[in-house]
Amino acid sequence: MTEPADPRECTFDSTAQLLGRITEQLGTQLNQPRLRHHLHRNGTRRPMTTPDRPTLVAVAHGSRDPRALPAVSALLDRVRELRPGLRVRLGHIELNAPLLTDTLSDLGGGDAVLVPLLLSRGYHVKHDLPGAAAAAEPGLRVGVAAPLGPHPLLVEALYDRLAEAGWRSDHGTSRSTGVVLAAAGSRDPESAADTRRTARLLSERLGGVPVVPAYASAASPTVPQAIRALAARGRHRIAVASCFTAPGLFATRAADAAPWIASAPLGPHPAMARLVLHRYDRAVEQAEIIHGSTGTPLPLELASA
Repeated sequence: MTEPADPRECTFDSTAQLLGRITEQLGTQLNQPRLRHHLHRNGTRRPMTTPDRPTLVAVAHGSRDPRALPAVSALLDRVRELRPGLRVRLGHIELNAPLLTDTLSDLGGGDAVLVPLLLSRGYHVKHDLPGAAAAAEPGLRVGVAAPLGPHPLLVEALYDRLAEAGWRSDHGTSRSTGVVLAAAGSRDPESAADTRRTARLLSERLGGVPVVPAYASAASPTVPQAIRALAARGRHRIAVASCFTAPGLFATRAADAAPWIASAPLGPHPAMARLVLHRYDRAVEQAEIIHGSTGTPLPLELASA
């Protein structure tokens, strides 16, 4: 019997053959760079790692606390586990090596996205990071992602850290409990607005228990003032939720002020790693730096919060 000139015109005589052909076609499509996608947990598509993806540069503040760098490094290890093949680098604003300027210099050229490991807007996010991006080497185009907070994933990490410290679900129904959300603080009013938003989200996650934002510097109330304010409302069993990415002086002072339990800094919590990648993906999408059909990189612009 003579075979057709084009085997694709054959009639499939079994389900197995049909499924095999579909699998072959999908494999061919998925190997095309612009079609390499997989699903977020919410069902939306996101690009998988490819060699031309921008480098993710995580930007930490820096701290003299020797526990800070290992905590940030562990967080970035989780990010790499979630996105194998993505180039992930670290840069510090101050106090620790590598400094952000050195990290950007070492990249040489290409595209990069700065993801601040900071939990609200403020001077660093609005001025230091865009300034570093603008001062990068001529062959390097740099975008800036939004800070990690406020976001439900941040709240999930805060909730888990409180649970690790001893918080139980029934504490949320008690009229004697309250929570102080301890954050770094900033003179920027948008930073305080972000922290208040995180406090409201955490209150909802805890079942409605009052959560009062407090600050380690540059803003009020301080952690002790927030504790006193809750006590004046009859809330005498007060937990301190540490809204810090890594250990440091501010996190230690906040924990020391806790009259009951205090959670650990967020560090390499799985939700934090997912949040870092979420901010990176959003910055890439908003800046439209995925290469177009011509292969020419599109402009990299500052991503908004």
